Amino acid sequence: MRRENKSRVSHFLLLGLPILPEQQGMFFALFLGMYLTMVLGNLLILLLIRLDSRLHTPMYFFLGHLALTDVSFSSVTVPKMLMNLHTWDQSIPYAGCVTQIYFFIFFACIDKLLLTVMAYDRYVAVCHPLHYTTLMREELCVSLLAGAWLLSCASALSHTLLLARLSFCADNIIPHFFCDLAALLKLSCSDTSLNERGILTAGSAVLILPLSGILVSYGRIGLSILRVPSTKGICKALSTCGSHLSVVSLF
Repeated sequence: MRRENKSRVSHFLLLGLPILPEQQGMFFALFLGMYLTMVLGNLLILLLIRLDSRLHTPMYFFLGHLALTDVSFSSVTVPKMLMNLHTWDQSIPYAGCVTQIYFFIFFACIDKLLLTVMAYDRYVAVCHPLHYTTLMREELCVSLLAGAWLLSCASALSHTLLLARLSFCADNIIPHFFCDLAALLKLSCSDTSLNERGILTAGSAVLILPLSGILVSYGRIGLSILRVPSTKGICKALSTCGSHLSVVSLF
């Protein structure tokens, strides 16, 4: 490579969405409205859980943290995208790009782990209703939440540290509206095989383990209902697990 192509990249350019200039205002208003609706909706959930003492239960404890995580997850990428749409300034510093990747992976992992913990909570509520308050005590809920945060932090940190060892040369254009890890690896002029193995290993673990936990929890719920099949039992299980199962399916 020529000498001028070896200079270290100090910033990246986000190509963003393929929007025509005359449609910029319309899409900016659309995405801003969707983002504000999401933020206000989740903040309303947090406020209701905080104010209503009847909602101070393990299920709503986890739901509140899931709402906070969803707001944080969206806030990692959407504000920068909106700013790019409004100003047409597509640049993002190298440090800002790495930071965005870290928090994107961090909150994505927490989302998955919280959904898994909530599936376990629903399993205890349906299959062991008389022992629910004993099994899902406050100490266990806090420990499960802390474990989700620590595992997510470790996953995000491993990807970020592996990314920090790479060099980026002349090409600094990211064909995305945020700093996507896979897109960034394609721009590196270093050997990315270790990063790719890390993505495969950590990505598989973060996908398979939560999904397995959710399937096992709902499998046990299904077996419990089948042992004593009744319309009342099925309706109770659906009312208890329906909303969480819908969120998991959409996610």
